[in-house]
Amino acid sequence: MERRKFLGALTGTSLGVLFNGALSEFAQAQSTTQAASPHGSGKSAFPPNSTIVLVHAAWADGSCWRNVIIPLERHGLHVICAPLPLTSLTDDTGALSQVLERTSGPVVLVGHAYSGAVIAAVREDRVKSLVYITALAPDEGETVAKVFYLNPNSPEAPKMVPDSHGFVWLQDDAFPRALTHKASADESKIAAATQRPLGVKCIQELAPAPAWKTKPSWFLVAEEDRMISQKTQLFMANRMHAKIHSAPADHSPMISDPQAVINVILEAAHETL
Repeated sequence: MERRKFLGALTGTSLGVLFNGALSEFAQAQSTTQAASPHGSGKSAFPPNSTIVLVHAAWADGSCWRNVIIPLERHGLHVICAPLPLTSLTDDTGALSQVLERTSGPVVLVGHAYSGAVIAAVREDRVKSLVYITALAPDEGETVAKVFYLNPNSPEAPKMVPDSHGFVWLQDDAFPRALTHKASADESKIAAATQRPLGVKCIQELAPAPAWKTKPSWFLVAEEDRMISQKTQLFMANRMHAKIHSAPADHSPMISDPQAVINVILEAAHETL
């Protein structure tokens, strides 16, 4: 009997030690996780309702930003992917303005490729900065086509021929060759399957006075872009006096190198929101 009591007490003591040790390790892990997270305390470093509006380019939709949405949200930012009709620069600017009506706090606009012209055309005081992801930035009176063809692009760039409706579609193989050549094969297939055509009017319409003349801008140069030459990117970035970053990325860094995109957006957010 005494032996059973002793063994019972020993077992209970051992379990208590193990249980308390496990609780201690769990508490330490929780503390470490909270310290590593920028919002472990539940507080954001940004003002209330701070919003990042991500604007897709030609031959894309909002899903192209899927790899950057959640990381930005984890930093306490609200994220919206603006859908563009891709029918004309005026139409697309109007669509983006409607999206901005859904926001109430300070905003950072992020444009990829063609939509660089769109984010610079909206007029909204709550937009605090512009971020260009290997984007096109026509000046007042210029067209998107003019800046796109400013310098020769890669021989891998596809030929763009409009259909009978005035829209340009790309062949599926254009994505792994020129738009997403540094992404996985699956990502390239998804990009091709979800492409939306570009209206010719989008690149032929004269741009209005761009917002980058009055708002701070950032530019991520994609060094291995086969759609927009690096020389053209640098010309536009320097002309707008943007803060320039670069990455060994393809034409779609939000897919193939999302961290480079996230870093530039967060820098703009921290400095202007």
